[in-house]
Amino acid sequence: MNSKIIKFVSNYGTILALLVLMLIFGIMIPNFISLGNITDILRSVSVITVIAVGFTVALSANAFNLAITGIAGLCGALTAGLMVWNLFNPIIAILISVGVGTLFGFLIALFVIYFKVDDLLASLGVMFITQGLTLTYTGGLNIYSKMIKPSPTGGFVTAPGIIPNAFLFLGQGNIGFLPMPIIIMFAIVLIIHIFLNNTRYGRNLYSIGGNPEASYLAGIPVNLYKILAHSLCGALAAMGGILLVSRLGSAQIAETQTMLLDCVAASYIGISVLGLGKPNPFGTFIGATLVGVMINGLTMLGVSYTMQDIFKGIILLAALTISRFTSKY
Repeated sequence: MNSKIIKFVSNYGTILALLVLMLIFGIMIPNFISLGNITDILRSVSVITVIAVGFTVALSANAFNLAITGIAGLCGALTAGLMVWNLFNPIIAILISVGVGTLFGFLIALFVIYFKVDDLLASLGVMFITQGLTLTYTGGLNIYSKMIKPSPTGGFVTAPGIIPNAFLFLGQGNIGFLPMPIIIMFAIVLIIHIFLNNTRYGRNLYSIGGNPEASYLAGIPVNLYKILAHSLCGALAAMGGILLVSRLGSAQIAETQTMLLDCVAASYIGISVLGLGKPNPFGTFIGATLVGVMINGLTMLGVSYTMQDIFKGIILLAALTISRFTSKY
């Protein structure tokens, strides 16, 4: 009987915790469980989910990438800068930025594979590099349409470009009643879910994450897949940064730096969802939503920002405990 209860909790505990949390906030806060508020929560977790899905891809191959928010911040600033300062077409700006994010993921993989640097340390180094590049590129300024910035020759000049409406539609537009950030988030979760679970490449990533030695002996090119995992992680982090700029209508240079722990927490919470016991995009979405619901509810109750981290830590510990049971049952 006890084993059945433990198995049930390990399979559905995270989703039950999400539902119970929503029920408690729904009782305490009028209109908490309303279409408008739930839409706001999903919109608020969209960027974190996209970046965290990238972290999940790396985690599926037992790779760890702490540079995700640094890459997101740099690529977001680069996209805005190319449009506002250099009058680039939004599509070209997006493609260049995603390419830069992919390149930094690739760089981490090279250090891990060929110089035997630990994932954690290599990505930590890249995190500092990308944060420094962001500050250098922007001059410490937020980037927005027709911004006023210091001129190299002295004085101030007005930037020639704007952030076009077509680009802002990605983060602020709607299709029907659904906001675009939510549509993009679900599309990325679905695509990466199919990639990881229904393609040979995804299954090989999971195989490497479970047992790299056995995967190597089975003929899987482990190093090549590590490069793939880190590069995809970098590309998705860049997409998250670009989506954030589109949502805010400007590049806020410090905005992504506070998201790292939320992204990591969402990915690890997701491991326990439905008893899968492995990193997965759907679980990451549930993890991000759980954190988003908690932050939204606590904010509406007037709980201070500093105390909210305590609750995040409690949820993360509970999820890791559940995932531990998942691996046993």
